[in-house]
Amino acid sequence: MGRSEILSRVAATLLMFVLCISVTTGKGERYEFSRPLMGMVFRIVGYSDDPDLANRAARVAFDRVAVLNQIMSDYEPDSELNRLSDLAGSGKVARISEELCAVLDHAQKLANDTGGAFDVTAGASVKIWRRARRVKRLPPEQVLDAALKTVGFRRLKLDKKNCTVELEMQGMRLDLGGIAKGHALDIALSVLKREGIPQALVSAGGDIVAGEAPPEKEGWRVALIGLREETSPEFLWLANAAVATSGDLYQFLEIDGTRYSHIVDPRTGRALKKQRLVHVIAPDGITADSLATAISVMGQEDGLRLIKGNKRLAARVASRGAFGQVRLAESPVFLAWPKAD
Repeated sequence: MGRSEILSRVAATLLMFVLCISVTTGKGERYEFSRPLMGMVFRIVGYSDDPDLANRAARVAFDRVAVLNQIMSDYEPDSELNRLSDLAGSGKVARISEELCAVLDHAQKLANDTGGAFDVTAGASVKIWRRARRVKRLPPEQVLDAALKTVGFRRLKLDKKNCTVELEMQGMRLDLGGIAKGHALDIALSVLKREGIPQALVSAGGDIVAGEAPPEKEGWRVALIGLREETSPEFLWLANAAVATSGDLYQFLEIDGTRYSHIVDPRTGRALKKQRLVHVIAPDGITADSLATAISVMGQEDGLRLIKGNKRLAARVASRGAFGQVRLAESPVFLAWPKAD
């Protein structure tokens, strides 16, 4: 059996796995579903009076995310994203799907707004640090410098109207790790609403996108973790909005007492060494996900300045100092956000 056939069978097995739990509330039943997708567990919670409708809606939503993974994953050799990266420096203009086009358009706008602190063309650098965490060894400086020469969002030429792209630099690789998950959650929620489940919440890898509030509730009660180990999670209400978390609590490399995050600064090609935990609340998942990554790179002052004056965006940035102390900075909108007991 060839490698591609094995991967296909594994993928098929994963797509068939759905966990369903139902709880009667008196105002429609609460259903929970989960499925491993995009290298993590996607979870759906929703309310419905019809178990068949709930099951069908969850299945359709999960299937849609599986399709998005085949488009945007840099782990899948035959994904649309990797096929596009393979054309880098060839002079060829590629026509891409509307899904990929929309995500790249959002990414390019944020790259421009952040001066490259968010940049999906940093795939070569990200891949090097991914391997470094796996082998537990720092990459050579010359290797990092070579990868950095392939990074530059201004060399990604996107024609949004015609959905065409040219990657101008040879060796450029695209990585959507800081944005694709948020987009997938948005699409999953839109599918649930279309299928008749508007009171729903979808989550994956620390990001949450919420639809209408559960019956007789102000919103979905969402927990936010912090950098202070001794403190309990904080809870807030979320409805028709999204919250994303970015940080290195679980993914990092530690060498000789120095901690290297899984988050890479595209401008330097180096992993972040200052520990930060960022929470962003936004109207949708793609905005929350990408902003959380960008603010992680930019830091407290520049990151909060990025969203200043936008009443639809909220952020909290926790940073750990050299002696373990935690510094907290919150935007006015975050401070005013409804908190849950």
